[in-house]
Amino acid sequence: MDSLKTSIDATILNPKYSELFALVKAARNGAVYGAKVRFPHALVLREKLRIIIKATRTHARNLATFALIYKTAMLVFRYNPIPLLSTSTPGKEGSYDAFLAGLIGGYTVFGRGMQSSVNQQIVIYVFARVVLALAKLSVAKGGVVPRAVRDKATLNAWPVFSALSWGMVMWLFRWHPDTIQPSMRSSMNYMYVSPGSIS
Repeated sequence: MDSLKTSIDATILNPKYSELFALVKAARNGAVYGAKVRFPHALVLREKLRIIIKATRTHARNLATFALIYKTAMLVFRYNPIPLLSTSTPGKEGSYDAFLAGLIGGYTVFGRGMQSSVNQQIVIYVFARVVLALAKLSVAKGGVVPRAVRDKATLNAWPVFSALSWGMVMWLFRWHPDTIQPSMRSSMNYMYVSPGSIS
């Protein structure tokens, strides 16, 4: 038994296997981090009830304020069309009204002042949905993309989107880590740096 333990220790400590063990440790750390984040999440939530209530209140207040500003701007634009931007007549919605009302509400509620984590999460969520919607729109029937390309893109859009997202975040992490949000950078350091450097 001692000879087996000695042999295993020698293999683990052998520098020629360090890259292989760095890969194993990276996979292990990824699994540990995934379990660490998901499993105790419910338990942590109980301990942070005050923080959760505050974040929920902020989220609800900001979305309510945005909705009020958006709907108010839509009414103003409907009855007072903007001459250079609107082709509508008073009483009808113009083609740019929703965009302009969203722009005003977005700036007023989410763009000015301190950028709280709640606001960042909301804006990032909206941005991700906009990018996905624009991607779908670009390959929609009658769009600018030829049918053969559209059909291929429809089949491969998610794999390409996933690959590009992960490729870009890993490139940023490797070469410009300071640009990544701190908690994500910390998680990535745990999974990809602490197992040992391969490069």
